Amino acid sequence: MIEINLLPGLKRKAAGGGARFKMPNLGAVLSNVKDPWLLGAIAAGVVAIGGNAALYTVNTARLSRLTTVLAGVQSEKRRYDAVAAQKRQAERARDSLAAELTIIRTIDADRFIWPHLLDEITKALPQYTWVTQIQNLSSAPAATTTTGTTTGTATADVSSTDTRVSIDGRTVDIQAYTTFLRQLTASPWITDVQATRATTVIEQDRPVTEFNITLRYKRADSLYIRTVPLVESVR
Repeated sequence: MIEINLLPGLKRKAAGGGARFKMPNLGAVLSNVKDPWLLGAIAAGVVAIGGNAALYTVNTARLSRLTTVLAGVQSEKRRYDAVAAQKRQAERARDSLAAELTIIRTIDADRFIWPHLLDEITKALPQYTWVTQIQNLSSAPAATTTTGTTTGTATADVSSTDTRVSIDGRTVDIQAYTTFLRQLTASPWITDVQATRATTVIEQDRPVTEFNITLRYKRADSLYIRTVPLVESVR
């Protein structure tokens, strides 16, 4: 329908009544602005707002991704903390057992000094040669036992690094004496073998060589050590 306004002083109301919202004409606004500095400031503001919006969007996405990664890392940390605690507990148990084994080895090393020494001296003793006395030269007090014509002196409390022994003996063959020295030197449990005296004496109307030998105990290499169980089952 066409309406004609016959009264020029009156403005025609919009059909339907009520106010309507219209977007501002930015082109017209900008065309009225003549100051270049103002135009630059407006452009910079628009760029800053757009950049901040883009930066916010990127940072939000990055924060979401890092939050997911952090949750996974925290879960892994809790799991590895439990593993590390078990490892520390196992290391403490290992160190405790190692210390106990070291004490046991030390006790055993000093405990069997004289059995090893007497066994090696017996093995090295040649024919027609006998030992009259075995004396401990270490600083610790020793107990002396005598059987027949043989006197033995031994100390079980002496450290293996300080155990020095003096052997007195006799032989009817001077070559047996040198053989005895050589076999003592070859023993893996004996070191520092020294012949201190060798004289000829008369025993039962026969000349014999009386000698004195000093030596030091040493712990043999593990190749020469053989362990056996204390209890064995017998079928």
